[in-house]
Amino acid sequence: MSDPWSTMRTMSELTRIPAPDGVAPASAYSHVVMGTGRFVAISGQLPLDEDGKLVGADDPEAQARQVFENLRRCLAATGATFDDVVKLTFFVKDMSHMPAIRAARDAHIPSDRLPAASAVQVAALISPEYLMEIEAYAVLPE
Repeated sequence: MSDPWSTMRTMSELTRIPAPDGVAPASAYSHVVMGTGRFVAISGQLPLDEDGKLVGADDPEAQARQVFENLRRCLAATGATFDDVVKLTFFVKDMSHMPAIRAARDAHIPSDRLPAASAVQVAALISPEYLMEIEAYAVLPE
């Protein structure tokens, strides 16, 4: 699929504030990310391949890699990249999976461009085999 916005694509003007005055510094996210342009919301992505089959049963690393690949594909469908992401929300069944999620995130997002983020431990997701679901918000230039 070709990028429908390729002729309009320029780097988003985003400002990241890792630690506003009076707020403890964040080590794995930015406290504030702001920008102007077109807003993109990506629904929570699950560790499913393109045929809807689970990737990585009981394997948080494999599930995290698949979720970030799905996020990448969803962003690409709008003409966005991970550079445009301003917010990630991690829904996890077990907080011990966060290192695997951070490793998958770090494979796509450089440490100097970290978005705002929230991590929430949940009792259950839509199906018991899913260990995580991750959603993203992005801002593209107008």
